[in-house]
Parts: sequence; structure tokens; C-alpha cells
Amino acid sequence: MGTKLLSLACIRGTGDGYSGGLLGRSHYPSMPKYPKGVVVEVEEATEGRVLLSVSGMSCSACAGSVEKAVKRLPGIKEAVVDVLNNRAQVLFCPNFVNEETIREAIEDVGFEATIITDETSEKSTQICRILIKGMTCTTCSSTVESALRSIHGVHRAQVALATEEAEVLYDPIIVSHNKLMKTIEDTGFEPILISTGEDMSNISLQIDGPWNDFSINMIQESLQALPGVVKVDMDTNLRKCSVSYKADLTGPRSFIKVIESTGSGSSGPFKAKIFPKGGGRDSHRHEEINQYKRSFMWSLVFTVPVFLTSMVFMYIPGPKHLLDTKIVNMMTVGHLVRWILSTPVQFFIGRRFYTGSYKSLRHGSANMDVLIALGTNAAYFYSVYSVLRAAASPHFEATDFFETSAMLISFILLGKYLEVMAKGKTSEAIAKLMDLTPDTATLLSFDSQGNVVNEEEIDSRLIQRNDVIKILPGAKVASDGFVTWGQSHVNESMITGEARPVGKRKGDPVIGGTVNENGVLHIKATRVGSESALSQIVQLVESAQMAKAPVQKLADRISKFFVPLVIFFSFSTWLAWFLAGKFDGYPKSWIPSSMDSFQLALQFGISVMVIACPCALGLATPTAVMVGTGVGASQGVLIKGGQALESAHMVDCIVFDKTGTLTIGKPQVVNTRLLKNMVLKEFYELIAAAEVNSEHPLAKAIVEYAKKFRGDEENPVWAEAQNFESLTGHGVRAVVQNKEIIVGNKSLILKKNINISTDAEEILTEIEELAQTGILVCIDGQLTGVLAISDPLKPGAREVISILRSMKVKSIVVTGDNWGTANSIAKEVGIDDVIAEAKPEDKAEKVKELQALGHVVAMVGDGINDSPALVAADVGMAIGAGTDIAIEAADIVLMKSNLEDVITAIDLSRKTFTRIRLNYIWALGYNLLGIPIAAGVLFPFTGFRLPPWIAGAAMAASSVSVVCCSLLLKYYKRPRMLETLEIQGITTV
Repeated sequence: MGTKLLSLACIRGTGDGYSGGLLGRSHYPSMPKYPKGVVVEVEEATEGRVLLSVSGMSCSACAGSVEKAVKRLPGIKEAVVDVLNNRAQVLFCPNFVNEETIREAIEDVGFEATIITDETSEKSTQICRILIKGMTCTTCSSTVESALRSIHGVHRAQVALATEEAEVLYDPIIVSHNKLMKTIEDTGFEPILISTGEDMSNISLQIDGPWNDFSINMIQESLQALPGVVKVDMDTNLRKCSVSYKADLTGPRSFIKVIESTGSGSSGPFKAKIFPKGGGRDSHRHEEINQYKRSFMWSLVFTVPVFLTSMVFMYIPGPKHLLDTKIVNMMTVGHLVRWILSTPVQFFIGRRFYTGSYKSLRHGSANMDVLIALGTNAAYFYSVYSVLRAAASPHFEATDFFETSAMLISFILLGKYLEVMAKGKTSEAIAKLMDLTPDTATLLSFDSQGNVVNEEEIDSRLIQRNDVIKILPGAKVASDGFVTWGQSHVNESMITGEARPVGKRKGDPVIGGTVNENGVLHIKATRVGSESALSQIVQLVESAQMAKAPVQKLADRISKFFVPLVIFFSFSTWLAWFLAGKFDGYPKSWIPSSMDSFQLALQFGISVMVIACPCALGLATPTAVMVGTGVGASQGVLIKGGQALESAHMVDCIVFDKTGTLTIGKPQVVNTRLLKNMVLKEFYELIAAAEVNSEHPLAKAIVEYAKKFRGDEENPVWAEAQNFESLTGHGVRAVVQNKEIIVGNKSLILKKNINISTDAEEILTEIEELAQTGILVCIDGQLTGVLAISDPLKPGAREVISILRSMKVKSIVVTGDNWGTANSIAKEVGIDDVIAEAKPEDKAEKVKELQALGHVVAMVGDGINDSPALVAADVGMAIGAGTDIAIEAADIVLMKSNLEDVITAIDLSRKTFTRIRLNYIWALGYNLLGIPIAAGVLFPFTGFRLPPWIAGAAMAASSVSVVCCSLLLKYYKRPRMLETLEIQGITTV
């Protein structure tokens, strides 16, 4: 299972080694490959070939659209689209069409296409992750995303507001990650590199010692001289040394040794250690929280006195008399005090809103900062004008709104502080996963005879490949690797979800972060750092949280027009109330005693401007997706992004593979019936020699059974199989010891025109009635034997199908096995619709047929032969114990390999999208109700007026409420029916 987990983070999908990676070729007879009138000799003309990277494809329907668009062009010989790797390969006649025309044809159907000059450039694509500080709403994230996508060499760019991160798929030959950082800086935000996606590890070391130019250069040169070191950066302020290196050639302990030995001369001793934790995104999150907290506390220092002098002391005789004391003409002490106290809040504490507005407007967009800056400036500068006019006039009585601007900024800072804290909690699932690794490890040293000569406790981050680590009972496994000595049981539930401890002995693989139960183990580290299974899972969850759900497009579209519309509504509100007051459109009694009609209109205009909240809309989807994918990971259901979540909640039909999905996937030979006189051992020697070359589970079961005839031989050597041929979905053919061996199903035998006797037919019927698989064996064209192979049902399969039926989800079995076995298994689990003897392309076609009938289809499978159907389905669910290709092709990975997790995945997606709908109802409803109330719609009837500072507080509260609504998903529980599900007499909890 450990090796399977390493393929989960589909950061760089490779289809190598799998011929099924390219979709089946569809032909269009009505679309000639060459223009009419061209003679056949053109076939012998020069043939062109182009490989294109096509981004934006999500399913086989997309691939079909691309293929059809290309084949419509004249001169196209063949076009094959690989949806798994986002590539298209086209063979064409250069006399009639060129590469650029082909690329444009693909872009005309809505996908981005880039010509790959050679295959090595495609393999060199990397994913860069960048933390972006300063984004406040979807307008900000859209601006950055557009800027990144416009860079030549960038294949895909996603910017997530909730995580404040960008994920960029780029070609390092064309563009560097420094260029990406510079582009983000140019849009007005602060980028911080998380990872470049390069095939190397990074570590930061803290160096204590006599820092000077000579010693820095000496350390840098010494490190760069080491094999495998790619880059060395020295930070003199933090006394930090950052090293990028290739983990298979060197490691952090080597760096520490070099640093400490380099400084042992005249320059003085150096000491190096792993740089204290806090250089990642968590530290930036904490820093941001502390910044907002400090800003809010400082704003309170000034805002509370402003509030008291304007709204409390004015009703207390003593302080009121003091505040009303005139200084210059009609300017009072109260005016001056409020002006002095509100100025630091407006220009120093609130400067982030000015810088944010400037950066946004500089790039032709407007965000939330623009609204806040306009609203607070209107209140502040009108108050300044009013106070200065009072100072210059012996008759003008000033009314100021200094408390409006100060309180507005304070409440918005409070809201942002609470929002950032809440957003930090949405990624707690990732933090819990990362905490699984132990802090320290026991490193063993050996002498030339292999005896342990030393044990040393080291930081687990210092483990290097091929290190041997000692794991005591009860301790966590410090690294992925394999057992070199000892026996024990390891609890892998935190990674795989399998509750029962797994026995481990010499040669068995172990996963970092799992817990050793009883015996002592020596582990040889094979995958460290970012290569480990745990890191791959974390990367998968992080990538999922970056991916936008299609429903997010609604918020993105609204955000483009939101701020300009709000500014227009705000100005219109002010103008309408001002003109109504000027031309006596409402009674003078409506105007508060401390205001005139202009000031009343200004208050309404400011309230409209500051109550509108684009942030709540922008956070509605990503925060729910973040929490949902995190909760899924903790439940053993890895969901690859918002697209998968959105599709899963609409699933009404599930196609199940049989072997390894409905059944345990560990078939065993339970009976052998020979039809010819032959020694059973000799019979199995021949078929095992043929089947040992196949990866199919049934083939492995036959080989495993044949080993019993070899006694205690652990790794028997079978006779050489010549002319081996694997017939997908049917069986195998080979020549062994000059005899033609054919092992397969009934259809293969009939295809080879081999007669099946009545006795063999009866045996097959008997086997299939017992829900077993019948395998026929032919030697030199004669039917020689029938094998009965049993693969028991997974516990709870029948109950899961029953629960799905109660959820109004239809279940179908599609298998390559024979009809008899398929019908028996389907009947046992309670499924009515069965398709048997299906090839991989037949499974994909069945999925497409169901989609054409209007179903939203999920495919659940575990094998290579399932991957075309997994890609074709709206949601592909791969069993975690399945093949790497199936896992890579799927949208959701069921880590525990339990069928009940299919229900968990669908139920979690439904709960998540219920939460997203609630978020949108709140965010849209808040704006649709709040803006009219702030504009004074209720004022003529009730006298109710929303002061700007209350409007600002409401705006801040809306974002917090949306994030908190999403956070409630953290308390998600599996459906109650699963908690009490009885599986063969055992109740699961």
C-alpha cells in the first residue's frame, strides 16, 4: 500500500508504460483526411507530426471535442488525445495543414493549446507554489491569476483566495519561477516561494559562529562543491543557510558536517542545526494574524476616545462643557480632539487600505480596499472641511464624522482579524497530517561486518536516503522504507485507514508516520522529505484545496462588476438623498438635529459603500472546499479538488468493477478439473510459466497456487515462456517447453476455434453458479483443464448497495469476467444491472451511454483496465489498494479500500455543497438586503438609519460568518447508517 500512496499527488502525471493512456481512436468517415480531388499518391508525401499540450480537458467528452475539431481539418492522418496527460498527438500532411492551424483549431473549441517542440520539454514541466500576501477579495485573486496566465511558458495558473496561494504549471526551459514571482510583485502583492516543483529537496540551516564575508564565502563554496548540491543561499540577517539539493546524492547531515569542519580553522568554530520551524506558510499565517491583532489594538487606543467624545461625553454635563469650549471661532475642543485622534487611524493604521487600493486601481480593477478607502476618506475629509470652515467662520456650526472613519476602520480590522483566524482553521487537516511524523529518530551505525556500533538520536528532518533507523515499540516510523531486521505489527490506520495492525518482517515496506506496535524494527530509509507517502498525500490535499469548483465561477463573474456597481449605487444614493433634501422632497423633520440634508445624504452614501462585501462571495466556495477536502482526507477519502466535489454531490448512478472492488481482490484457486490424463504438478508448471508474465490478479492467483507444488521454494524459477501475448480482457498465450499454452476465459477459447466439450460446459456452469470464475486451459490446441477461482465479496458490499439504493443512487456491475460469475456476484450484493465480458473500452462506452441518458455517473475501480472508464465518468473513484494508473486517473481515492467510503464520499460532497449553497444564500442575501437598508429604504417608514460604522461592522461580520459556516463542516460525521452497519456479524464504529 505504501508504494501506491506515492502516486496520489498527481503533480506530474506520466502515462509511460501504459498503452491505454491514449483514448481509443474514433474515426469520422464523413470527414475526409485529405481535400476532395487529391489522388492517393499523397499518402506517400512527407508526414508531419506535432505534439501539443492541451490544458482545460477534464473528461473524455473534452478529449472527443478536441479530436473532432482536429480531424475536421484537411490533411489530417490521425489525431489521438491523451486526457490523462493533457496531450494531443497529430499526424498530418504538411502540404495541406500546418502546426499552427492545428493549435488554433483546438483553441477554437475552448481549450488552451501549446506546441511542444520535443517530448523532453513536456516532461520538464513543473508546478510552482507561491504564497501571496495582501489579497483581500476575488478581484485580487483574479488579477494575479490573469497576470500569471499571460506569461509565455505558463500552462496553467490557479490562485486561491482562501489559502492565499498560487499553483502554477510552467515550463522551466521557457520561464523561471523568479519571473513568476516578479509578475506577482508587479501586480502589487507580496509573493513568498513555497516550492518550485523541481526534482530536488530544500532545507534551511541555522549557523552560529563568527559571521563575516570570508567565512560566508568559505561556507558557501564548500557546500556548493558537494555532489548533488544545486543552490546555496546565505541570509546574513537571520544567520540562515538555505540549500537546494538532490536527495539521492547528498543530505542535510553532510551539510552540517561540512559547515562545522569548515569553521574549525582560524575563523573560529561554527555550529549548524536545522533552522527552527516557522519559515513556512503557517508562520506567515501567524504573522498575518498578529499584524491584524496589533493594528486592531492600536486602532482601539485612538477609536475608543473618539467614540466617547462624540457619543458618550456629549450627554454628560461636565465633559460636554469642556468639549464644547470654543478654540477658534466655532471650532471646539471636541472637534480638535477627534481630528487629532482619528488621523493616525485613517493614515497610519489604515494605510493598508490605501496601498491595496492603489495596487488594485493601477491594474485597472477595483477591490474591497477601494470601497473602504473611498468610504473612510469621504467621512474623514468632509469632517476636516467642516471643522476648518467652523474655524474660519464665527457662525458656521460644524458636524464632524471623525468617529465614522475611525470606527469603520477599527471594525473592519476586527473582522479581518477574525476572518484570518477562521481561515487558518480551515487547513487544520493538513497540519494534523504533517504532525504525524516524529520529531526525532534513532540513527544506527554499523561496522564492516554489519554489527551495530553506535546509536544516535537525530532530528527526523536529518534522515537521508539509505540511513538505517531503529524503531522502538510504540514509536512512530520516521521515514518510508523497508524492514532490514526484526518483526513487529505496525498500525497504519492514520495513513491507510486500515484499523488492524499489519505484520512486518524483513523486506516488508513501511510508511513514515505509522506506529510500531510491539517488536523492535530496523528500517532502511528509501523515501525522505517531499518524496514520502505522507508528503505526497499532503501535496494532494493542498492541490485539491487550490482547485476551483465550477460553482466558484459565479462569484468570479460577480466580482468583476461588483465594486464599480457599488460605487455607482453609493454615488446614486448620495445624489438622490441630497437632491430630495435640496428640493424639499421629504419633510425637514426627517433630518437629525445634528445634521443638514447634505450630511444625511453623505451618511447614506458612505453606508452603501462600506456595507457591500465582495469578500463573502469570494470565500463562499473555497473555504467550504478546503474544509471538505481536509475532512475527507481525515476520513480516508482523498478528493482531488472542487470539480470532483461538485460532480460527486450530483451522482445518481455508480458503475462498479467486480474484481478488487466488490470483491476482496485476492482471488484463490479453489478447484482444478483435468480433462486429459496429466500429472497435476506438470500441468501447473506449464500454466504458471505462462501466467507469471501477466499482472492480472487471476494470473497471480494461479502462479501462487502453482508454488505449492514446489514445496518450500520461496522464489521458484519457471520455465521460459516464448512468444508471450497478453490478450486484455481474455487471457494469455505463450509457448512453454515447445507447447502452445492458452489460459483464459470461454470467449478466448472460442475465438481460437478450440472445441469446448459438454463436460467442460457443465463444469463451467457449476463453477459460475457458485459465484466463482472458470478459467480454461488449452495445451497444443486441446482443452486440458478447468480452474475454479474464487474471489470472496468484500465485507458489507450488500449493505453498501442497499444504502446507495436508499440514497436514490443506481448501481451497475461492469466486469471483464464471464456472465455466470458476474450474475452470481451481482445477485449476491443486490445489483440488477450487469454487463460481463467487457473490455476496458466497453466499460468506458457503458459510462458514456449512461451519461447520454442523463445520469451523472461515478465509476469505482482499481485496475489498469478501469482507467479509461474512470476518466470517462463524471467522478472516478479509485480503490486505494489498486494500481497507480487507476489512482492517477481517478478524481477520488478511497484510501481504506472499503466500499462504505463510496457512501462517505457522496455524502460528504452533498454536505459540502449544502454548505456552499448556504454560504451563497448568506453572502448574496446579505448584499441584496444590506445595500437597500444602508441606502435608507426603511428610513421614510420607520425612521431606521444604518450609521456607516455599523454598516462597516456588518460588512466585516459577513465574511467571518461565511468562514465560520464552512468551518462547521469540521464536525462532519459519516451517515448514521454506516455507524451501525453490520458487516457479517461485526458492527463497525
